[in-house]
Amino acid sequence: MSSSKNFSGYRLNSEVKNPPSALQKASQIGTLEFYNSDFKVREEKNAVVVLTFGTTLKETREKNIDSIVREIQIAHPDKKIFSAFTSHIVIKHIAEREGSCKYSTPEKTLDKLLQEGYTGVALVSLALIPGIEYKYNVEIFHEYKFKFKKISLSTPLMYWQGQANQSDDISEVLEVLYFPKTEKDSAIFLMTHGTPDPSNAYYSVMQEKINLRRNDIFIYTVEGWPSLEDCIKKIENTSVKKIFLMPFTLAAGNHVVNDMIGEKKNSHREILKSHGFEVEIFLKGLGENKKIREIYLERAEQAIKFLTEEKKIYVE
Repeated sequence: MSSSKNFSGYRLNSEVKNPPSALQKASQIGTLEFYNSDFKVREEKNAVVVLTFGTTLKETREKNIDSIVREIQIAHPDKKIFSAFTSHIVIKHIAEREGSCKYSTPEKTLDKLLQEGYTGVALVSLALIPGIEYKYNVEIFHEYKFKFKKISLSTPLMYWQGQANQSDDISEVLEVLYFPKTEKDSAIFLMTHGTPDPSNAYYSVMQEKINLRRNDIFIYTVEGWPSLEDCIKKIENTSVKKIFLMPFTLAAGNHVVNDMIGEKKNSHREILKSHGFEVEIFLKGLGENKKIREIYLERAEQAIKFLTEEKKIYVE
């Protein structure tokens, strides 16, 4: 008998008797957990796998991704911690540039853990929102849940929005972000990756919550909405003369180096300068923020705790 649990304020209506697996799966939100009671083992062996897109920039990788992994390891010295990159291209380019790559895909990492006799795994997602990257993490969870005795998956940095008595992750993140002090003639442009996935709307929610606090910060996306041009239009008829340009990405990777501050005329810095704005750059990824790392550690704790809980049967 196998069972699953999720941390959420949502449950299927009690009138739904024997819901099909597709409906059960669709209704699972929050921190995902799966316990396979048919899995017979004498000794439990648990691991933690940190999932992230990755970056080819070594120094940035160490400051933003490896730093989070280290803090999870410090908090759980009794567990083996692994890092897996969801970008196959990043893994390939690291190997080409550095001669080798210690990171592998989630699938290869989990297959190796199975070969080494691990029975439980907590998947820790470093995604910012529940977009395409996080959906990949969720599919990994479902693909491997019958192969381990216990498996869990944490929520991304921003998941709950205060709905249904849940936490307000977006406000929690905003409270710990560092923003430079602005004057009346300056504004902050916050660049994030964005996504064609409908979850791109998270950034609109984030903008709305920012607007409740102050009116000089504007979020724009590289591959979503709003664009840089949309944000420029918002300040065209204002007194703003100076833009503080900052990334809202886990690591200040290639999008930051090339798209945001590149030397080419189509970089965001050069576009803003062509509109007559003075531009000042802040180049720290979210992983360099100690408070953000602490939030990720909280997300990880929810998933890791499941590995050491007493055996339970969860009913959907």
